[in-house]
Amino acid sequence: VREVGTLAHALPGGRVVANADHRRQAEEIWNVPDGRISAAPGYHTVKMWEQFTRPAADGGDIDTIWVQVTNPGQTLPNLNALFNDKQGLGEKFLIVSDVYPTATTRLADLILPAAMWVEKNGMFGNSERRTQQWFRMVPPPGDARDDCWMTIAVAHRLMALGHPGMTDRNGDFIFRTTDDAGHDVPIWTWEHYYDVNVDRALFEEYRRFTTLKHKNLAPYDEYVRARGLRWPVVETEPGVWRETRFRFAEFDDPFVAAGAAFDFYHSTSGDGRAQIWFHDAAPPPETPDADFPFWLCTGRVLEHWHTGSMTRRIPQLSRAMPSAYVEMHPDDAAALNIRNGEIVIVESRRGATELPAWLNGRGRPPRGSLFVPFFDESKLINDVTLEAHDPFSKQPDYKKCAVRVRKRSG
Repeated sequence: VREVGTLAHALPGGRVVANADHRRQAEEIWNVPDGRISAAPGYHTVKMWEQFTRPAADGGDIDTIWVQVTNPGQTLPNLNALFNDKQGLGEKFLIVSDVYPTATTRLADLILPAAMWVEKNGMFGNSERRTQQWFRMVPPPGDARDDCWMTIAVAHRLMALGHPGMTDRNGDFIFRTTDDAGHDVPIWTWEHYYDVNVDRALFEEYRRFTTLKHKNLAPYDEYVRARGLRWPVVETEPGVWRETRFRFAEFDDPFVAAGAAFDFYHSTSGDGRAQIWFHDAAPPPETPDADFPFWLCTGRVLEHWHTGSMTRRIPQLSRAMPSAYVEMHPDDAAALNIRNGEIVIVESRRGATELPAWLNGRGRPPRGSLFVPFFDESKLINDVTLEAHDPFSKQPDYKKCAVRVRKRSG
């Protein structure tokens, strides 16, 4: 997401739309008219869903959202305001591409069946800077399609309908792909999508962005041959490419000058040292009080990946961790006469959910604090959380809000 620039403020290769030089570089690489890229960032996630769930008459200027490879109906904070409110907005249209039914597909106006990772080609990067290619093992069943193909097909349809943003400077489709003979391939039609390697075309386009930011990449075929490389990857001699295992270190990073030992060459300090910012800590937007006396922190568990849409369908993992829970300190539980395994209600000013209490569990929260994982779509803890977010990163504050706990009546 960050590397290739698919964020509201970003462009590929570590660029941002607010920088005129970055916009100019992107317009040149993409061969689109000067000024095509707006200098104004789009909405961040919380703001985007606020605008979507707000009636158009009240200023809600987003009427359609297309969701791919994520599950906001379970992960958004304060779901009752940012997602569930969509139920009463007939003028808003929600499209969801997914493999399985999820909390998000339940509110979708249109569901597009997506291919699973074993049913499509793709590339991914991880936290050690490694980029890898994988190839599909089986074709997708029925009408399921690659997310990438869906995006290209819709973009081409928009061009056919006259949308100016889908053409380049020459009036051609913004993402033309040719075969080895130089002939255009209509990859927006499913029967021709796998006639060429679309991943190679996308990667070679993206690769042009990386040389301007010391994130150099090798040609696509080198990644297939090596089964992955860590950037920056440089050509040490014709046809020989070397990955970087240890970045900013003279003994391994080709961009560190001889004799420098270590050099954080992206730093603007002028002396090669890393930059560390010390910002004042912001006070929490909400603190416990007499009505809501506990801190709530949400997070993950070992057995399940994010919202559990895949891992909860694996019997072994589902048996190991079948449902969400609220973990609390035994002294807090004793004060409320709550026993281990008893169903309780965790409630905030925004919503509530029912969960079994877990005492002396894995996390051992301190007194006055609760922990609830968010993987369980039948126990949506994000009905409870707060939509406050960091002013810099726009990351929602899932780690602290004020709640109370009470025993379920009856």
